[in-house]
Amino acid sequence: MANSFIGKSLPRTDALAKVTGKAKYTGDFIARNMLVGKILRSPYAHAKVKNIDVTKAKALPGVEAVLTYRDVPQNVYATAGHPYSLDPKHRDVADKTILTAKARFVGDEIAAVVAVDETTAVRALKLIEVEYEIMEPVLSPEAALAEGAPLVHEERGSNIVSSAGYQIGDIDKVLQTADYIFDDEMETGIVQHCAMENHVSYAYVDDDGRVVIVTSTQIPHICRRIVGQALGIPWGKVRIIKPYVGGGFGSKQDVCLEPLNAVMTMAVGGRPVKLELSREENMIGTRTRHAVKIKIKTGVSKNGKLLGIKIDAVSNTGAYASHGHSIMMAGGAKFKYLYVFEAIKYSPCTVYTNLPVAGAMRAYGSPQIVFALESHLDNVARKLNIDPLELRWKNFNKEGYLDPITGNKILSCGIKECVQRGKEFLNWDEKKALFAKENEHEKNRCRGVGIACFSYGTGTYPAGLEVAGARIALNQDGSVQLLAGATEIGQGSDTVFTQMVAETIGIPANMVHMISTQDTDVSPYDPGSFASRQTYVTGMAIKKASLEIKDKILKVAQKMTDQPAAALDIKNANIVDRQSDMIIMPLSQVALQSFYDPHASSPITSDVSHNARVNAISFGVTFAEVEVDIKTGQVEVKEIINVHDSGKIINRQLAEGQVHGGVSMALGYALSEQMLFEEKTGRLLNNNFLDYKLPTILDTPDISVDFVETDEPTGPYGNKSLGEPPTISPAPAIRNAILDATGVAFNRIPIRPQYAFEEFKAAGLI
Repeated sequence: MANSFIGKSLPRTDALAKVTGKAKYTGDFIARNMLVGKILRSPYAHAKVKNIDVTKAKALPGVEAVLTYRDVPQNVYATAGHPYSLDPKHRDVADKTILTAKARFVGDEIAAVVAVDETTAVRALKLIEVEYEIMEPVLSPEAALAEGAPLVHEERGSNIVSSAGYQIGDIDKVLQTADYIFDDEMETGIVQHCAMENHVSYAYVDDDGRVVIVTSTQIPHICRRIVGQALGIPWGKVRIIKPYVGGGFGSKQDVCLEPLNAVMTMAVGGRPVKLELSREENMIGTRTRHAVKIKIKTGVSKNGKLLGIKIDAVSNTGAYASHGHSIMMAGGAKFKYLYVFEAIKYSPCTVYTNLPVAGAMRAYGSPQIVFALESHLDNVARKLNIDPLELRWKNFNKEGYLDPITGNKILSCGIKECVQRGKEFLNWDEKKALFAKENEHEKNRCRGVGIACFSYGTGTYPAGLEVAGARIALNQDGSVQLLAGATEIGQGSDTVFTQMVAETIGIPANMVHMISTQDTDVSPYDPGSFASRQTYVTGMAIKKASLEIKDKILKVAQKMTDQPAAALDIKNANIVDRQSDMIIMPLSQVALQSFYDPHASSPITSDVSHNARVNAISFGVTFAEVEVDIKTGQVEVKEIINVHDSGKIINRQLAEGQVHGGVSMALGYALSEQMLFEEKTGRLLNNNFLDYKLPTILDTPDISVDFVETDEPTGPYGNKSLGEPPTISPAPAIRNAILDATGVAFNRIPIRPQYAFEEFKAAGLI
């Protein structure tokens, strides 16, 4: 019998290396005579550099170089990790230079030092004398959009990055004919990715004069291009190597360090220079999640049918565009698969401010938009006096829906099954009735249940190019080497790829040798790890290469056996008769023949690329039960479950791990995490894990997970997205459970105890 690896919980291919400490991350690589780089950051949110004197810093023993904007290329480039576009209109906004003469947020990069050690580098930073012309900062979108507001980027003419949106149907007509109109205003805060591994890279110049950068990145091939653009050199003169990565969540889908690291090594004759951020630097100097203010208006019929929806959203992208308006467009594009609307008008606006830069973060705009939508629907259900689950149920979309804008079609949809399964798990009807009765008498501690749903894409097509590459080579013993351009950053993609190859070729998983490190000189092109694309898009390339390898093996076996290739198969690393499963010969015998037959030697390899012009829609739901202490504002999540339709599950244990991580991240988003800034200066007040309230294991309830396995016809193995979706719906589900428990509608997150206490007091509960 053949082994079946799809759907099995195989151990991670990198598990042993990681738990034993043998896995080498960027910070573990130490070159001989490695120098250390450090960055001088602006203490002001908005200021021009009038004069900068580095004389004392350069004179300090052990300092090898001091750099300002005068010493580095001033090419303006975009930092966002998107594939390059041949159409200039579709390229990311280029507004960054390696070092700047104008600070645009507290923490902007003014100068840099390269020294023999960290202590010397830090001392040198203190010796750099900078005279600033302090300017008025704009610290909110409202201030940035006000008439006569100071411009964050004067050359752009306004503080608006973009305001492109879309419309489907006649929204004004639909709203005019609706029986009810409901309005809400929602707001989400600024949070940080908080990956365990801070941003770190080291760079050197090789013997051929090429810049080599070893870096913790999600996007090695895109990083190479951006470094080339920033330095103004041919892209082929840059080599990016990605070792193990200690988490990214989108923060490493941006090129934050590498251009500066490159000029550092060039300034010291190509000697290796390490540039590693502290946690405090990481909080301000990398990327955050966009804060968004959302106005939402919905037209509803008497029987609870959703007719039309109008969403106006203003997003705070901070000092530089980064992923900017792409996030707002993505967040507004993905929710429309969830419910049936006759008309939708989505009007987003992305705005520069003098705050740290917002960029890609897990689920890329959907947590903000879905929080607003799903919270709003509970408000609507409450006003209509119907069960919020019932309101959703009667409006769910279904298979066959065609997006009139993108052309994407729902080909698999398990949302109703997800909701039914979660409802039964939580005992929704019983608890809702029980808690309502209890809460009439219990005024201090109230209980409630909440629901929130989502829809999400798999990859970026048609908005973005979806290309992936895979390279497989058959070894002499019948095992294979697998090299993919897709990046493993902790999510388990290398393990899933291993399972795919083993399944498709017909060999045990331990005969698939996955090469985890990506190197732009060696690895096939792949844009990187983002958009929940890897098992879907890269999986297509993996399957394509595996089938080609199998076909070549069977053709060699045909010559060796005089049996037609169509009558043969590979199972458990043996060539077998397809009909009877009778073993004919071991695969290793065919492998040796392919290498060493003097008459027909041709080692078996496959090097493929695949352009995916499809995009599968995944669905899911969160059910949450909470207990609220009215007097303190403390919210305890007693029970929470995510149920996902992610198509066929390739590795159940890894899938459950993704959901656990996503829900944990969303718990902080809902209840505790928020970057806090001084109102007048824009200085971050909680730039460390003591003051930034990241939930600990003691704050985390037992998280339950379930899957409704549909068969997605466009997925290489019936699969679709799972990496990002778990973080989308828990926050509104928790918010809705608090509404159910207390009757108080929180339209802003995080719902911290102080905020909750104030709202309960205003509602007369205290």
